[in-house]
Amino acid sequence: MTLKKPLRITRTDRFKKNALELDPTTRNKLQKQLRFLVENPRHPSLQVKKIKGTRSIYEARVNDAFRFTFEFGEEGEIIIRAVGPHNSTLKKP
Repeated sequence: MTLKKPLRITRTDRFKKNALELDPTTRNKLQKQLRFLVENPRHPSLQVKKIKGTRSIYEARVNDAFRFTFEFGEEGEIIIRAVGPHNSTLKKP
């Protein structure tokens, strides 16, 4: 039996800046959703979707109002690109 290598997260500078601007409740929810992403990128609460018009950028749900964007990198890497209000985050993923 072959064990899968665990996924790991890389955060862009843009994401780090965006995350610091979130209120504490939303930031805590984001951390929970990122744990789900690492454990199972198909977790139902993430509602992952490929962003139309991009080659490999996906969106995932933080809560009703906020989304984060990401892409898969090399060998189990998930690059978290941005987080913020739904519409503005998806305009510049």
